[in-house]
Amino acid sequence: MRIHIDRDVCIGAGQCALAAPNVFTQDDDGFSTLVPGHDGPRPDPMTREAARACPVGAITVAAPAD
Repeated sequence: MRIHIDRDVCIGAGQCALAAPNVFTQDDDGFSTLVPGHDGPRPDPMTREAARACPVGAITVAAPAD
């Protein structure tokens, strides 16, 4: 699973970190970032829900490129 956070769009609402705390956190400035090691053998099922919860659509989730 590929996850992209558009930092130019992110407003730091934190909805992603609430929905999928194993995948998303907030940096020192309050903006969304990925938790180190989030890409384990089984993707967190809440990742897509976290992307949907973003009020500004700053997160995209896609299947990995082959």
